[in-house]
Amino acid sequence: MPDLKRLRAVTVPAAANEAGRFYRNPVLDRDFPDPAALLGDDGFYYAYATQSREADGWINIQVARSADLIEWEHLGEALPVKPDWASHTQDFWAPYVLRHGGRYVMFYSAKPDQYEGEPGHSLAIALADRPEGPFTDIGQPFLDGEGFEVIDPIVFRDPASGRAYLYWGSGFQPIKVQELSEDLLSFAPGTTPTDIIWPNPVEGAFPRLVEAAWVIAHEGAYYLFYSGDNCCGPQAEYGVMVARATNPLGPFETLEQARGVKHSLMLTRNAKWLAPGHNGIITDSAGVHWILYHAVDIHRPRQRQEDEINSRRVLLIDRIDWEDGWPVVRTPSTGEQPAPSL
Repeated sequence: MPDLKRLRAVTVPAAANEAGRFYRNPVLDRDFPDPAALLGDDGFYYAYATQSREADGWINIQVARSADLIEWEHLGEALPVKPDWASHTQDFWAPYVLRHGGRYVMFYSAKPDQYEGEPGHSLAIALADRPEGPFTDIGQPFLDGEGFEVIDPIVFRDPASGRAYLYWGSGFQPIKVQELSEDLLSFAPGTTPTDIIWPNPVEGAFPRLVEAAWVIAHEGAYYLFYSGDNCCGPQAEYGVMVARATNPLGPFETLEQARGVKHSLMLTRNAKWLAPGHNGIITDSAGVHWILYHAVDIHRPRQRQEDEINSRRVLLIDRIDWEDGWPVVRTPSTGEQPAPSL
């Protein structure tokens, strides 16, 4: 279990950026789990999120749009038609979208119809001409799993080599990485998955599971952000951890290993926000990294009265600072903060 008493919130100086703009969390006050974001060709930022229930039914994959990363318009459904192989289920999770070859490519996870009522998830790919969609599934799963180990996909394009890597997992198993083919629609020939981050092997120790990878390159190193362990529910104990390597395939050294500390958390809960995690990262025009993530407002932990507690996960954003070669946020901001530069 993390030693939360030793963690202090970062105090960001209340100085206006070049436009005198500020923001306050949450930046999108609605259920928007597992966010991933990109800057579209049209100059807008787009964020994508796991399914959510509306008054008139489910949204399979959510999409929202912003001109400045702090005022978000919820656009609704990005995947309006379920794939034939998952037409009867409703577990559409953790989309990741990138621009490639003149179109937008979405990786996401879904439960195939054959596993209805049972464990079993697959990674899938859908394509669109516009960042807001509509996305159309390519017609078959990209990668199948027997449980929840095949979830949370993201693609990292290495700026040094130009190669693309898929990270996914883990359902109590390791997070994995494997190089993709040039068209991103298959794995590169001759490659195999590499395990890079493991749950704590001690029974009951933190984190019992790891998931939600996100990778960036920064000053000659590769930083892997990942989350664990319970995202939501009565035992919600989520936070963002970090590891770094000199190669996208690893080996990755965790913050815990590098500093000899109790855990690798760089973002954890506070008195206002519970279970922050499953992040994406965007860089603003000043070169500052911003982490977008979900968290539970302890004063409004449900979307509907009949929902499980700590299931309403809203969208937050905070600045990443760098200390001795490691990214730092510590806890979600609760007051007015200088906004990203545009």
